[in-house]
Formats: sequence, structure tokens, C-alpha cells
Amino acid sequence: MMIDFAAGDSGTAPLTWGQRAIWETIERTEPDDHYFNFGRVLKVPGRRSPHDVAAALGALMERHGSLRTRTGDPVCQRLEAKGRLPVEVVAGDPDEVLAALAATRFDYAAEWPLRAAIVVDGGVATHVVLVFCHLAADGHGAEIALRDLRALLIKGGVAGPPAPRPLDLARWQAGPEGRRVAEAAAAHWESVHRRTPATMFATPGDAPETPPIRRVLLRSPALRLAAGAIALAARTSTSTVLLTATASLAGRFSGEDQCAILPIVANRFRRDTLGIVSTLSQEGLFTLETGGSLADLLRAAAPAAMRAYRSAYHDPADRARVVAEESRRRGEPVHPNCCFNDMRLADPGPAACTPADMGKALPETSLEWQLSQDKLNCRFCVHVTRDGVSLTADTRYLSRERMERYLYELEALLVETACR
Repeated sequence: MMIDFAAGDSGTAPLTWGQRAIWETIERTEPDDHYFNFGRVLKVPGRRSPHDVAAALGALMERHGSLRTRTGDPVCQRLEAKGRLPVEVVAGDPDEVLAALAATRFDYAAEWPLRAAIVVDGGVATHVVLVFCHLAADGHGAEIALRDLRALLIKGGVAGPPAPRPLDLARWQAGPEGRRVAEAAAAHWESVHRRTPATMFATPGDAPETPPIRRVLLRSPALRLAAGAIALAARTSTSTVLLTATASLAGRFSGEDQCAILPIVANRFRRDTLGIVSTLSQEGLFTLETGGSLADLLRAAAPAAMRAYRSAYHDPADRARVVAEESRRRGEPVHPNCCFNDMRLADPGPAACTPADMGKALPETSLEWQLSQDKLNCRFCVHVTRDGVSLTADTRYLSRERMERYLYELEALLVETACR
């Protein structure tokens, strides 16, 4: 099925900071950049035909400019007013349909940055499957698109003003106010890089895999309970607890007294970015002295995390300049090669929990190896999701055995701290 859409706006602008950041990451990861594809499944409300759903998808494309924006040469964002979106109409498991749609890399210049399928049972549409190019949306942007698609299916429209456009955001970022924000962030990157290791996990190991990039997921209800209990005692968020514990152990496993790590930050704190479907998430720069107990580290980590979060809203060109200058000063490449991504859309918040509760949960811990590929733009990536905590790493620097040990020690650190 082909869906026609026609909006009233078009134009060309530079990439936004978020688009430029993910574009540079894509370039470092290709041809394995399908790694950054992600999707959502929406259960269709009521009984609607595939044509009803197709009409809602067309309206969604018209509402959100990022979904009809492709890259130009030289690299820029090119918003197009009209076009046709191919949509598969299939029967089957929506999760399997999502996996199939996400399995191949996008053609960034020629393909729309959204793939869609309508899952049917007989003549009734049961689910809509959306796969996003990361240039068009991040996790929060995808949720906005999903919310608007649901409104279009139920009400036939979306209330409120027109959606913000990445085109306009790029122009603001290039203007005087945007430059002031960028310069403050650049000063943070320069200051922190001056006093942190050039890189984490600098020493190659002796047990690389083929292909070298692997991911392992730790499913641990006990870890989740412990993070909530520690957050309650420390009066902070579970995300800060997990970032601090991750950095502390990363320093230990890397042999560094200080850890430099890049937390992925949503950057949705300005009014003009709250309702935008785009990729705003960028890396901040967080540093932590790794000695001492986790409870002690949290006292220093909370303000350091806030500084890191503010530094994430930055111009990648400024960051590249700062890194190049520091690399020249040191005579070696500077990059943490270590990142942390809390992908939960909302922090569950602090919560009381007893040692007995955590003890009962520990037998439910399990490990699952999930991914292998040739290239990644990092050496050590911790992701927090509703399913658990995963570690994606380059086994040339961290073996499979050490990856497993890292996650088990992360669980132990959190549970032991919570039980004190």
C-alpha cells in the first residue's frame, strides 16, 4: 500500500545539534548502522480498516516535518511537502514485523525516515508497527508520534498548535541565543577533558570474539529494587544511582582512579522542544573519582550529573574542536569510549524496599546474550531499559567473561549498598 501525504511547508536547513550528533555516530558505525533503528507497536483502538489506519498515518506525516525530512548533499536536512509512504499490510506477530522492518539500514537521502506496517486479522487492522530512523526521532520523539497517531485514530485530529519543526530548531541553535548555550556547554567539555583519562578501557584484552561487538542483558528484579531503595536514602533519582554505580565499576574494570563517561541526555527541557518529533538526545560528559563507597560517591555524583546533563545540549562542532585541541595537547586521541543510556522514558523514582525483598528477588536474576556485530562507535555502553541493564562492549577490550562479571558485580554493588 502507498500512502499519499501533502503538507504546506518545505525547506532546507543545517542539521540540528541532535541530528548532527547521531549522524556522526552513524558514520562511525556503518555499515552496521541499522543498530540505531528502533520501533514502536501501537494497538489499534476499536475496529478499523487498513484504509482508516493509512489515513491516520498520512496525517501523521503531514503533522510532523521530521518524518518527511531526508538528508541532502552536502549534509543538511531537507523538508519535503509531499510524497508517498510505502506501508506493508501483513498478518502475523507485530514484534516479528517490527524486527524485520528494523533489520536493514536506512537510505538517508532517498528513503523516508519512517517505515510502517499495518498488521491485520481478516479485514481488521489490529496493530500499527513504526520503525524510526534515528535522524528523525529519539525515544521521546517516537512516543510523541505514537501519542499523536493514537489521537488521529480515535478523534481524527490532534488538538493544539502545529508541531514544532526541526527546521526552526536548527535556525535557533545557529542564532545568538543558541550560541550562548553552546559556548557554556563547550566550556564544560574543555574543563572536564583537561582532568580525565584520555580514554577508558585503553588496554586491549586477549579474548576478542568474531564479530567483536557483543551485548549481554542482565534481568535483575533485585537490582531494580536496590536502585529504588538507594535513591530513597540518597534523595536522588534511580537514574543518578545507576549512572554512579556504572561509572564506579567502569573505573575499576578499566584500571582508572577517575571515570569519564558519556550519559545520553534527552535535552527536552525547553518549551519549544517538548512536543517535537526529532532526535534531541546527545551525550553529556560526566566524571567521577572512583574510590570510596557508593553512598559516599553519590554525594559528589549528584551535582556532577547535573553539570553533565547541561553539557549534553551542545554544538557537536564545538565539541569536536575541544577534543581536537586536547588530543593535540596530550599527543593522543581523547574520547571516553564509555557511555550510559537510561532508556526508560520516566524514572520510576525512589521506593522503600527491605533486604528480605531483595533476597527473595535475587534467584530471578538471569543473563541473556543478545547481539553481535562488527562495528560500534564505542567500547563500553550500558543501557537501562524496562527489561534490565545491558552491556554492549568491544570484546577486544572487555572479554565476554568480564562483561558477565561486570553486570553481576553491578548487581552485587547495588544490593549490598541498599542492604547496609
